[in-house]
Amino acid sequence: MPYGAWTSPLTASRVTAGALRLDHIQLDSGDVYWLEGRASEGGRHVIVKWTPTGEISDVTVAPFNVRTRVHEYGGAAYTVDRGTIYFANFADQRIYRQALGGTPEPITAEGCFYADFRVDQRRDRLISVREDHSQAGEAINTIVAIGGGEAVLVSGADFYSDPIVSPDGGSLAWLQWHHPNLPWDGTELCVARFNADGTLGPAQTIAGGAAESIFQPEWSPDGTLYFVSDRAGWWNLYRLPAEALAKVGLVNGSVESVHVMAAEFGKPQWTFSMVTYAFVSAERIAVTYAQDGRWHLGLIETRTRAFTPVGLPVQPLESIHATAEAIYFIGGSALTANAITRLALQDRSLAVLRSASAERIEPVWISVPEAVTFTAAGRDVHAFYYPPVNPDVRAPAGERPPLLVLTHGGPTGATVDVLDAKIQFWTSRGFAVLDINYSGSTGYGRAYRERLNGQWGIADVADAVGGAEAMVAAGTVDPARLAIRGGSAGGYTTLAALTFHHTFKAGASYYGISDLEVLQQDTHKFESRYNESLIGPYPAAREVYVARSPIHFTDRLSCPIILFQGLDDKVVPPNQSAMMAEAVRKKGLKVKYVTFEGEQHGFRKAENIIRALEEELAFYRDVFGV
Repeated sequence: MPYGAWTSPLTASRVTAGALRLDHIQLDSGDVYWLEGRASEGGRHVIVKWTPTGEISDVTVAPFNVRTRVHEYGGAAYTVDRGTIYFANFADQRIYRQALGGTPEPITAEGCFYADFRVDQRRDRLISVREDHSQAGEAINTIVAIGGGEAVLVSGADFYSDPIVSPDGGSLAWLQWHHPNLPWDGTELCVARFNADGTLGPAQTIAGGAAESIFQPEWSPDGTLYFVSDRAGWWNLYRLPAEALAKVGLVNGSVESVHVMAAEFGKPQWTFSMVTYAFVSAERIAVTYAQDGRWHLGLIETRTRAFTPVGLPVQPLESIHATAEAIYFIGGSALTANAITRLALQDRSLAVLRSASAERIEPVWISVPEAVTFTAAGRDVHAFYYPPVNPDVRAPAGERPPLLVLTHGGPTGATVDVLDAKIQFWTSRGFAVLDINYSGSTGYGRAYRERLNGQWGIADVADAVGGAEAMVAAGTVDPARLAIRGGSAGGYTTLAALTFHHTFKAGASYYGISDLEVLQQDTHKFESRYNESLIGPYPAAREVYVARSPIHFTDRLSCPIILFQGLDDKVVPPNQSAMMAEAVRKKGLKVKYVTFEGEQHGFRKAENIIRALEEELAFYRDVFGV
C-alpha cells in the first residue's frame, strides 16, 4: 500500500479518547494531588486526589474549571494545605477555597486574575501573584496577601512569580522581571523579611539581572535558599546559605554553586507550574535535567554536593515533588505516554498513578524516534526522526514516504521524544515525521537559545528547511511530498517557510502568526515586548517586521495551506489566520480555513482535536494524490 494511504487502527478518535493534560503535582499529608485537563469534558481542568490506599477521586466538580489566565498561559492554578484546596476558577477568575468534601467558596472578587498560590501558615492567609485588569491599559501585576481582604506585598515590577514563604515564616522570596525581558532572558531573585504587621521590609536582590535567568527559587527545610541560574551558560543549581540571608547588604559573592554541568536544570517559564527539583530532605535533592534533548533524574547530597544519576526507563519531564520515601513526577518514554509516576526510593520501583492516555498502543504500532543532528546554515540543529511504522502493510518497492516537519511553539520551547499518540497517528499511516528543536529551543544551553535573537523567521525557518533537505539527501523521504506543520510560533515558522522557500509542497498552520506587525499591536502583556529580542524594537524596526510577515508576500506562495484557528484566542487573535486564508484564496491556491468556537490558544475539546486531525490528513492526501 502506498505511503500515506496506510490503514491504521489509531484513528483520530482513538488517539484523542481519554486524553488528559497532566500538570502541577502537589503533596499534602501523604496524599498526592494533580491537575487533569480533560478533552472529553470540553477541556475542563479538574483537581484529582490519590491516597496511599490507591483510591483516586475528583476533588473539584463541574462546572468548576481549575485554570488561571495570568500571562494567558496560566499554570499553578491551585494549591493544597492541610486538606484545604485553593483554586482559580476559569469562568470568573476568582479564587475559591474548598475544604475536602465541602463546597467551594469564593474568597476574591471579580476583576483580577490570580496564580501561583502559597499558604502563609503563620498569618493564616494566602499569598498569590495577581494580575489586575480592572483599569484601562496594561494589566498591573503584584504579589498580594489574601485573608480578610487583599493587601499588596510587592509591586513595581512588570511581572512576578514564585512567591515562597521561608520554613520559619519570617521571609518571602520571589522572582520578578521587567519589560522587554521574558523570564528566560533575565529575572531577579529577591528576598524580604516580614514585619510584625505582615507587610514586607526592604527587599534584597540575591541573584539575576537583565542577562541572567533565574528559575524556581525554593527554600530547603533548613532555611537555605536554592535556585537555578544560567549565569554560566546552562541552567544549573545554586544556593544562598541561611546564615548569609541574615546579613544586611547581600552580594552575589555569598551565592554557592551546587552542581556545575553542561545540562539544563531549568526551563523557559511559560507557565507558573514549572519545577525541576525537589527536596527529599534537607540533606538530599532530587533533580531533573536535560542533556541532548532528553530528561534525566539525579540525586544531589547537599552537604558534599555529590551528584548521582538515577537511571530510569522513563523521562521525568514535569512537576517533580518528593518526600523521604518517594519521588513523584510526570514522565513517559518512547513507548509509554506521560503519566503521574511514583518512584519508591527504597527499592527504586516505579508505579503509575494515572496515565495521560486511556488507550494503550501496542509496541508493534509505535514508531520509536531517533535523535538526529543535521547542519543548517552552517550550524548544528537537533531533531527527532520518526520513520513510518505499520505491521500490517508495506510500501511498494522503491517508494519513499512523505515527510511531516513539526515546528514546536514558543518559539522558546522544546520537543521531547516521549510517546505522542498524535505523531503515531501519522507514522502508522505511512508518513515520516521530523520533530525539530530549531535554533532558539531550550534544552541545549543559553547560546543555542539565543541563536534566535534578532533572527526569528530566519534561523528557525532555515532549520526547518534544512531538516527536510537533510532527510531528502539521506534518501529517507520523498522530495516531492514534503509538508510542514506547527502551532502558534511554530505556525509562524510554518507560514514563513511556505512563503519564503519552495522546499515544502504543503503546510498546516495551527493558530499561526501571519502578520508580525499586527501581532505586535494586538497581543497580551506577557509577550507584548517579546518581539524586541526576536526581531527588533518596534516601531524602529518596522521594516523588518513587514519583511518577515508572510501576509505581505503571498505572491511567493506556490503550495496549498490548511489553517486552524480558535475563535477565542487572545494570544494569536483569529484575524491572523483569517487574513492569511483570504490572501491565499485570492491568489487562487488551494486553501482551507477551519475555525472552532469556544477554543483559545491550543485546542482542548475532544471533538475539535479529532476534526482537526481528520481534516489535516484528508488535506495532505488530496494534495499528494494519495
